[in-house]
Amino acid sequence: MKKALVQDWYYVNGGAEKVVHSINNIWNDFDHYSLIDFLNDDDREFILKGKKAKTSFIQKLPTAKSNHRKFLQLFPYAIESFDLSEYDLIVSSSGFVAKGVLTHQNQTHICYCHSPMRYAWDLYHKNLNDSGLNKGLKSWYVKRVLHKLRIWDIASLNRVDHFVANSNHIARRIKKIYDRDAKVIYPPVDVNKFQLETVKDNYYITASRLVSHKKVNVIAQAFTQMKDKKLLIVGDGPEMSTIKSFATQNIEMLGHVTSEELKTLIQKAKAFVFAAEEDFGIAPVEAQACGTPVICLGKGGCAETIINNETGLFFDNQNVKEIIEAVKNFEAMEFDYEKIRKNALRFSMKRFEIEFQEFVESKV
Repeated sequence: MKKALVQDWYYVNGGAEKVVHSINNIWNDFDHYSLIDFLNDDDREFILKGKKAKTSFIQKLPTAKSNHRKFLQLFPYAIESFDLSEYDLIVSSSGFVAKGVLTHQNQTHICYCHSPMRYAWDLYHKNLNDSGLNKGLKSWYVKRVLHKLRIWDIASLNRVDHFVANSNHIARRIKKIYDRDAKVIYPPVDVNKFQLETVKDNYYITASRLVSHKKVNVIAQAFTQMKDKKLLIVGDGPEMSTIKSFATQNIEMLGHVTSEELKTLIQKAKAFVFAAEEDFGIAPVEAQACGTPVICLGKGGCAETIINNETGLFFDNQNVKEIIEAVKNFEAMEFDYEKIRKNALRFSMKRFEIEFQEFVESKV
């Protein structure tokens, strides 16, 4: 059986790439396809076992390495340019256009869907407003591109035989947008990399890219009003300077740290604070694997990976007042660190690989 694995793009080692890594652990004979492939050698060895993906014409366009998203309007043409007609099995790892590869009736196409393309669907108005693109000529152009993307996204829907969602949250989104059912198989988390630590220090931690939808700025604003509580912020991004401009002395911005340093910091933290509404959310699971409770927004994937009042504590809205109240309530509670780690083990890499292999083999 000839097999192809299609990913939107390869340029970082993120959650989608960890899914590809685990799929390659199951089967080592995939041919790989992607719009672009700019992985460094270490990430390539981890994700693709040293292989290179066959790329589209986007790879050769000027500035594609630094900003491939500027060619958004070309993505459907690029993904359809791959000739996959010789393959028996196609697996797409898709959060954007990978699911839209052209297929025929003698092939089985299984899509592991991280989400229907959020720029064009549920985050459409929010992203336009956040980017200042809700009026003017540039706004008209962006809206036209995204409108055409939505049409193509629906038109390419039946190229997928079976959908797999990374959470019940995403399965509901798939049903709403595509009117298709999806099997839920939670993504792989390397929980064995994170060891239980039962002796905690007196600080809170958050770690993510410093971009608007992660809401790290809201967490920081909350801790400016809790000057007796220490917050460590790990990560960098466009909001770094803004957060630095208002951060008080109890907030320490660490920027980029190594994976080992981050692991140690999370292990010793009294709680991991997380305000994003994620499709799944790997970082909160990694924190639980350390026995560290999570204070988080009780929506999206976190509502499925964290047990409220047992392995963490939910707040309902992404605002300063609710985060302050959640931290206050958290400090009056006691947590069983071993129980927190046990909950994280439900999302292990081995579990994903067994479940995904069984599903694919049942459909081929």
